[in-house]
Amino acid sequence: MNLTISGHHLDVTPALRGYVTSKLERVTRHYDDMVDIKVILSVEKQKEKQLRQRAECSILVKGSEMFAESAHADLYAAVDELMDKLDRQVVRHKDRVQNHHHEAPKRMM
Repeated sequence: MNLTISGHHLDVTPALRGYVTSKLERVTRHYDDMVDIKVILSVEKQKEKQLRQRAECSILVKGSEMFAESAHADLYAAVDELMDKLDRQVVRHKDRVQNHHHEAPKRMM
């Protein structure tokens, strides 16, 4: 699994990097076949400060790609919202991929 954490108009501190990786453990425990995870943290120049901090993540899984984004006044809260969204997407994807069909019992003739 490749993990890339980058920042736009923002320096990614070791504390912020550690926070994102600890929150990603919640997402990665559901599904083992994650190939690539890219997290982008950014600060946008908006007049209103409510949704300035943004967190985006794209996860490449065998067969599909998942994307989520979140914006909040606090970057840590944006990361929390992002991980909630990704957690729901990964669980839904895992349920779709699993085989829910049971084999019919073999009859003896």
